[in-house]
Amino acid sequence: MNNVVVTVEGPIGFITLARPEKKNALDRMTADELAQALFALSEGRVRVVAINGEGPDFCAGADLTALEQMIDAPRQQHIEDAKALGHVFHTIRRMEKPVVALVKGRAFAGGAGLANACDIVLAHEEAKFAYPEVTIGFVPAMVMTMLRRSVGEKIAFDLVSTGRVVSAEEAKSIGLVSRVFPAPEFDQRARGVLNQLADAPPSALAATKTLFYKLDTLGFLDGISEGIVANADARATPAFREGVIRFTSRRKDKQ
Repeated sequence: MNNVVVTVEGPIGFITLARPEKKNALDRMTADELAQALFALSEGRVRVVAINGEGPDFCAGADLTALEQMIDAPRQQHIEDAKALGHVFHTIRRMEKPVVALVKGRAFAGGAGLANACDIVLAHEEAKFAYPEVTIGFVPAMVMTMLRRSVGEKIAFDLVSTGRVVSAEEAKSIGLVSRVFPAPEFDQRARGVLNQLADAPPSALAATKTLFYKLDTLGFLDGISEGIVANADARATPAFREGVIRFTSRRKDKQ
């Protein structure tokens, strides 16, 4: 891979956008490599995947130079180019393992969408988020699918129609970010979250993530019904049995 670096540290897999000279902007090659990296880490001993960016920024969005070079290309070519990033978003949601965005610096446009597509977003206190596509006559098309689910209709439209930049703290207050960590503690505390996820039983996390996003397509009663099945299935796993026995044993020891 040229634009993405994959490293594995025990049960944690890291996918690093490695185009700091371009603020880790997304072009077709980068999108394809991201999908390839996610697919590779979906197998094997890795239990949690983290996506970050090399240099001061997470990702500044689409590579406008690359888009300019194909500006007169046939419509189908533009569709195929857009599909590459859409495939990344879909792959993140389809993976059974949790995917965490580690955001420092700017996460703009497609970069904000990439972070938002992840299951958890951990932000450096100086991180900034924006959807400025409309300012250049573009549309924040695919990223709105995640954004509306995260922050609600009114705030989402405010963000995509004005392109305004929001701080990490505001992003957290509106639901775009899971947690914000102070600059001196960011790496350590982010690693703590990754370790906590890696220590959880994989079967429980996989079932939780699968049901969590499946609920997007279900009504209330159907969601409860699916939850009943998932609840019963979880009770049959070794992780559940071991966890219950461990918990009850601790209670008995305290009595």
